[in-house]
Amino acid sequence: MRLIDLGDEALAGVASRPVRTALTMLGTFIGITTLVITLGVAATAGNQIAGRFDAVSATGITVTVPSNAAGPPLVAWTGLADLLRLNGVHAAASVSEMDSASNPAVRANELHDPDVVSDRALPVVAATAGLPEVVNGSVAQGRFFDAGHVSRHDRVAVLGATAAKLLGITRVDDQPAVFVNGQAFTVIGILGSSGLDLDHALDASVILPYTAAADRLKIGPPTKVLIRTDLGAAPLIARQAPIALSPNDHSQLQVLAPPDPATLRGGVEHDVNGLFVVLGLVSLVVGAIGIANVTLVTVMERIGEIGLRRALGARRRHIAAQFLVESGTVGLIGGVIGTSAGIVAVVVISALNGWTPVLDLSLAAGAPIAGAAVGLLAGLYPALRAARLEPVDALRSGT
Repeated sequence: MRLIDLGDEALAGVASRPVRTALTMLGTFIGITTLVITLGVAATAGNQIAGRFDAVSATGITVTVPSNAAGPPLVAWTGLADLLRLNGVHAAASVSEMDSASNPAVRANELHDPDVVSDRALPVVAATAGLPEVVNGSVAQGRFFDAGHVSRHDRVAVLGATAAKLLGITRVDDQPAVFVNGQAFTVIGILGSSGLDLDHALDASVILPYTAAADRLKIGPPTKVLIRTDLGAAPLIARQAPIALSPNDHSQLQVLAPPDPATLRGGVEHDVNGLFVVLGLVSLVVGAIGIANVTLVTVMERIGEIGLRRALGARRRHIAAQFLVESGTVGLIGGVIGTSAGIVAVVVISALNGWTPVLDLSLAAGAPIAGAAVGLLAGLYPALRAARLEPVDALRSGT
């Protein structure tokens, strides 16, 4: 039997029962569609997340400084000078946070009204100048304290947006004061509500120059150092910063550096693929079982036809090849339609989210082949069973 004749016979067998053929290829269609959508959306989402992993996120480093009760501080307030000399450091700031369990009482006036709750237990943070630049923050009103305020031990304060709202302070042009444990500080600025990517807790904090905080509130040495690096310098600075800050005890400092964007993209794709590829494979297995069942039923229905073909000279391999081609054709058609539907779904999902779709050409080419392979494997047993039928028995059973 020539290949063209085999193909004609297989297409005729598939087309003779269109409804059954459509239902048979539904499992393959769903499986291939799920696989294409999974891999396409995973690649697109990974690329999108890595794209959003921009300079702000990829250049922030936090160095946590543990307390050293048995000796001098591990990091001094003046230690930033050595850190800023490193090539690749754009800005840096030291911060000292009080224990959250002992937040001091903060009020906006000295009047004590028993009917009004005026004391707020707010975080109080001591910091060096230039903190907003490091945390990607902005000053909504007034200004942030500078090196002059720090060196003069000025009793000034900058409020986070939430802290200002809790204290009822909405403007700083009239130089309002806040009282922290009874110590007065003049409010010279209010931070904006956006940004603060390295330290979101600053939004609800009272920020003081570290010199005035040490004088009036006995706030100790830095508890962490925030660093903003040039793009691409974060891995190197993460290794060098502890040595620059504390040459003798750098091993005790803990560094939190941003992950590599390529690693982040691969991780997203791996997580999404691992979650949904299993669903696609299950759908393919279900589709394969469906093709096998329908092909086996078709063999039983066409026993008379098989016997007639054998009686006219068709060999076992011809019968097996015909049913294999039929099942493979069903799988191939389901794979082509499923691949097309999956690609359209990936493009639509990307368009709705404003993403740039990422599709692997090998996926588009390989998915229909996978569908055909599923069809061939599913049709293997029915085809062998049809080929083993004896002509006389087949003719007798088909009559």
